Amino acid sequence: MSPSSAALNILIVDDDVVDREMIRRCLDRGHLNVKMTEASTVDDGLRLYDQEKFDAILLDYRMPQRDGIEMILELRTYMRDFGSAIIMMSSADDEELAEQCLNAGAQDFIPKAEITSGRISRALIHARTRFSLEHKLRKSFLKTKELAEKDSLTNLSNRFVFEEALKVSIANNQRHEFKLALILFDVDKFKQINDVHGHDIGDLVLIGVAERVAKSLRSDELFVRLGGDEFAIMINNLRDVFQLSRISKRLLSCFKAPIVIGDLHIDVSISIGIAIHPDNCTDSKELVKCSDIALYRAKIDRGNKVCFFLPEMQEQFLRRYRVEKMVNHALKNEGFELHYQPIINPQDLSLVGFEALLRLNSPNSDKTYPDEFIPIAESNGSIIPIGDWVIDQAISQCAQWNSQYRKTYSMAINLSAIQIENSEVHKVVANALKKHGVAAQLIEFEITETALLNAQTDIVDRIKRIRELGCGIGLDDFGTGYSSISHLHNFPITTVKFDRSIIPHAPDDKHSTRIIKALLAMVNVLELEVVAEGIEEEFQAGIIKAFNISKAQGYYFQRPSGAQEIELAYFSEAKKIGRN
Repeated sequence: MSPSSAALNILIVDDDVVDREMIRRCLDRGHLNVKMTEASTVDDGLRLYDQEKFDAILLDYRMPQRDGIEMILELRTYMRDFGSAIIMMSSADDEELAEQCLNAGAQDFIPKAEITSGRISRALIHARTRFSLEHKLRKSFLKTKELAEKDSLTNLSNRFVFEEALKVSIANNQRHEFKLALILFDVDKFKQINDVHGHDIGDLVLIGVAERVAKSLRSDELFVRLGGDEFAIMINNLRDVFQLSRISKRLLSCFKAPIVIGDLHIDVSISIGIAIHPDNCTDSKELVKCSDIALYRAKIDRGNKVCFFLPEMQEQFLRRYRVEKMVNHALKNEGFELHYQPIINPQDLSLVGFEALLRLNSPNSDKTYPDEFIPIAESNGSIIPIGDWVIDQAISQCAQWNSQYRKTYSMAINLSAIQIENSEVHKVVANALKKHGVAAQLIEFEITETALLNAQTDIVDRIKRIRELGCGIGLDDFGTGYSSISHLHNFPITTVKFDRSIIPHAPDDKHSTRIIKALLAMVNVLELEVVAEGIEEEFQAGIIKAFNISKAQGYYFQRPSGAQEIELAYFSEAKKIGRN
């Protein structure tokens, strides 16, 4: 390299000022055109390295706080940059130390006693040449590694990556309380697609399948092509196996629309087999086998199906699937109805209002209860239109009874956490009140304490908007373990509903009686109304009467019933309150 060539930018990192000056003079006397920057510590060297590109680093091994090998490791191991050749220097002429430095990533090692103008110039040239070759070799290695780990058609990870990742995940999962799910799926009748349209079109279909599925998954879910038309998805840190229901549904829904290739519109469906670690097995090969068997079972049933490996789990999934179909069918075909449970004043057994409770009428006598179908409706989002219907129907019924019998009965309506997330919920309430001409103070919306846990600011605002309409806000399940005085402070609560679990279960249940007494003292100070639910025995009615609680509900008074039954029980002379 001639003196007219572009200058080599050199970083000298050495804590000894005399040694740095000696190195600088040797470089000045050499035939290389160099620009030099100095640092006295590893940290200063790294800071300068981040600010400027250096062709080479002359690095002392022994320095205070951090030695030269630590700097090499930080530059090389953590991929800070691969732009600089490194020459390690040391006062010690130690072959073992030289080997350590070269293994760490340096290109050369020079004992300081051997540093001369010619020696250091040759070392720089050789180090830069070796570094360039190493850099090309590394790029070639990374390219080969990528080719070895990527599926060339879909650009997904391949079977090799999948098998290694599955082994590691299962090993890690042995030490945690999570589940790991393996989902295998393939394209139904893919051979027919190849036979009819040719393998080139078949390849494009596989690319389309990969793209659609990838968009439906989270970034931390490993998605690979195993070969042919078979794909795998690995789900780590799974707490609830029913998450797989939602994931599987997303996968199936990816192919509602055909894959379009030029003028071709190709209908595609997939079959899915699922196995779970450690429920099904504890070995990676066995897990693949279980998933494969489940996939086979899914394809036997004409494809476009999801099948779990264990029969019991399969039944759970199928039950959830059936209930979800029932919910969707009921939503489209007016299959929901409201039952009403009377709210009674225990002091004189007078009727003061009702709670509206959702029921699902199954067309095939497959009975399902709210605890089962409401969480499913919440998970798939159908609770929003269902909830809107409940609000309208309950307010309409309240208007009808109050008008017909010239009363002012109240109506309590449950709001789920998902409904509260709907920014339009207060408008739904306002429109129903206006539509049916009901005074807002007669309507109360009950919210469970779990729905208020970690509530965001917008959730608080929506509840406040409903309260600003004039409606009451009831805190349901009060006393179940989630109770927090902060809820009473942060939300515009007007009523607390004592959960059935804290109602005394025996006449001499002094512990529960004391709890009720303490809770009553608190809510009375806050001037909140109280409703006691779950009153099933006469002695329970007597206890809450003695505590001067003015509202109660439960089987002792009346089970939730349809509107006609309520009218027969409470709006005729044939029935008396307290005998149903």
